[in-house]
Amino acid sequence: QVQLEESGGGSVQEGGWLKLSCSASGGSTNTNYMGWFRQAPGKEREFVSANGWLSGRGSYRYYADFVQGRFTGSKDAVTGTVYLHMFELTPADTATYYCAARPRGPPRNYRDPDEYDYWGRGTQVIVSS
Repeated sequence: QVQLEESGGGSVQEGGWLKLSCSASGGSTNTNYMGWFRQAPGKEREFVSANGWLSGRGSYRYYADFVQGRFTGSKDAVTGTVYLHMFELTPADTATYYCAARPRGPPRNYRDPDEYDYWGRGTQVIVSS
């Protein structure tokens, strides 16, 4: 079992920024294949970003189209903590943000929530205009 815990959410004004963190139990290798998702009230959970490593290709990092360069993912190689830096936030970014892990290997479809085995409880982000 891998336990994930998100932090860093909060309330900000439009145009503001937040840095979300996701820590995992059991060592840094448990965050080798990670995804960030979000879910707004009344909407389905949607993909935000994913990072991992593919043999022969190296590391990868993908973002949803709506990110448009505003979000940046990173990882502390020592602690395994992953981060999502979010800038230029808009009210449309208001949601609960979840990190997800797939320690057993890269997902076939990094955008599919069902590909991930472990989830945090989420951290709420509220952006007001």
